[in-house]
Amino acid sequence: MNLKASFHTLGCRLNQAETALISNRFRAQGYDIVDERAASDVCVINSCTVTEGADSKCRQLVRQVLRRNPNTFVAVVGCYAQIGAEALKQIEGIDLIIGTQDKLRVLDFIDEPLKLPEPRLVRSRMTKDPFTIAANDLSAPTTRANLKIQDGCDFMCSFCVIPFARGRARSRAFWDIQREALQLINAGHQELVLTGVNIGTYSFEEKTFLDVVKMLLTIPALKRLRISSIEPTTIPYELIDLMADSDVLCPHLHIPVQSGDDAVLAAMKRLYTRSEFEAFIEHAQRRIPHALIATDMMIGFPNETEAAFQASCDLLMNAPLAYAHVFTFSERDGTAASKYANHVSSQKKKARSARLHELSEQKKRQFYERSVGQTLRVLTEEQEADGRWAGYTDNYVRMVLEDPRLSHNQLVHARVTQAQAAHVMGEMVTP
Repeated sequence: MNLKASFHTLGCRLNQAETALISNRFRAQGYDIVDERAASDVCVINSCTVTEGADSKCRQLVRQVLRRNPNTFVAVVGCYAQIGAEALKQIEGIDLIIGTQDKLRVLDFIDEPLKLPEPRLVRSRMTKDPFTIAANDLSAPTTRANLKIQDGCDFMCSFCVIPFARGRARSRAFWDIQREALQLINAGHQELVLTGVNIGTYSFEEKTFLDVVKMLLTIPALKRLRISSIEPTTIPYELIDLMADSDVLCPHLHIPVQSGDDAVLAAMKRLYTRSEFEAFIEHAQRRIPHALIATDMMIGFPNETEAAFQASCDLLMNAPLAYAHVFTFSERDGTAASKYANHVSSQKKKARSARLHELSEQKKRQFYERSVGQTLRVLTEEQEADGRWAGYTDNYVRMVLEDPRLSHNQLVHARVTQAQAAHVMGEMVTP
């Protein structure tokens, strides 16, 4: 009987991409991949450390896994394993702790999945060298596939611990991106999502992020190409022109702004002003009226006044933004912001977070309502309990369809018939 492996992913889309790479390697080595809650011989937890809450969630998850199956070989890999190894070593039952540099090679450090008397720590120095990713068995494709093109960050925002957890910016070999893209498409993936820590800074042998996009758009069999979160100062205006003129490059941008107040942005060490951010997204909206533009916003940054918070609210409501992912400032050791004074009280953070979430839901509902009557292309991804199919449109609107002709991993055209809080309803049409 084959050994079984389960995987838990905490945090960002890049972590999801890396977990897929790790699990495919386990599958290629003969492991059966089982559901994350099922009993397994090996459990790999791909960790996140972007906030104190993420650290706590990882520790809780380890304990939950061990309570369900005490004999599971537990490997914690990734960002929290990189900077929080000492805390993880205190949890009885962890067998392997692997930092960022070696996380994709976790299987190399498991001779046999036997419980160890104390955890083995693998935490190599992170390099700035370009990288490749070993080819993987892709016998279990999904509809969308994350394609990692970059890692690390040089921006050093004052609140962010990621440069310490993932190292400085480094890019994947251009030819290796093309190789995996072709492999993923041949395996049946309809959509590729470009992922990384700071993908707009991609640089390999004079190739830029724009070159990566252009190269991928030349692949005839690729149906959809999506860009994950990208920093405001790294987006070339030419990308908007490509998006406007392409049926493959999805009209969807997620651009973190963090705050609508210039003083807060300066304290965060962000590299733009509010007006620069607004000018860019307004240009994008004019050029691509149906594009969905979303953002990240942080509340409770040190010295965030009521006026500064209101500036963020005003930006969300008045700029062409469909919604915001709202985060609460979390003090991280080693960052510049951890030394700032005038911290916002937890009570104010809670109230501001609730208010901004409320505004975000309003904006999303408005965007969804404007799509009623439009015909959009949707990729069927999951079948719900009632038999209906759900998926995302090119511009990242979640759509639910009911049609007996539908099946998994289909790209179809559908007319939006109704807007609801979390999705739109649609009916299939002939394009």
